[in-house]
Amino acid sequence: MTKETDLTKHHIHPPPTLRQLVKATGIAMVAASAVLITVVLPAEFGIDPTGVGSTLGLLKMKSASAEATTTPVVPTQPAYSSPAAPAILAKRDNPLRSDEMSVTLQPGEGAEIKATMRKGEQFVFQWKTEGGPVNFDMHGEKFNAGDEFISHKKGSKKTDDQGTFIAPFDGTHGWFWRNRGTNAVAINVKVSGSYEKFARMK
Repeated sequence: MTKETDLTKHHIHPPPTLRQLVKATGIAMVAASAVLITVVLPAEFGIDPTGVGSTLGLLKMKSASAEATTTPVVPTQPAYSSPAAPAILAKRDNPLRSDEMSVTLQPGEGAEIKATMRKGEQFVFQWKTEGGPVNFDMHGEKFNAGDEFISHKKGSKKTDDQGTFIAPFDGTHGWFWRNRGTNAVAINVKVSGSYEKFARMK
């Protein structure tokens, strides 16, 4: 046998026997059981049969974890604030109605047509002239206010207007038109909405 052959055989380790494997497995199981009993059970489940978990402070970890899990976190302020949603429904005492009226104004003549309304009631309106433009003042008067009125919109030399009106207070709301031309002018006005009555004012 050569010297090289002896060196090669010297570095070859024989495989472990069955007895050695069983022994190593037993040692590993004992070590795992010890870790389970002294560390895992106290820290995760609050079970400390040996007292080691209490000594190492592992039971405190379990208590803190349980408290964090069961106690809801209530923020003192919301992450963001959203504006209040606008109302999309409103109760009205007066039923829905529609009215149409026409007046003819001679040169220099004026006329007033108004709706009796409560605050928050509204109507959609449209008026047109035939024969020429007019000056107008859309305004409102509170009940028992005498000659006092509040203008909502004014215009001069207009032949039409349309839109939606919402009453800002209880009272009468509508238009005063005046014909500043030299020819007669017919005005036709239509309204549809919630109001008590619609009439030409005397």
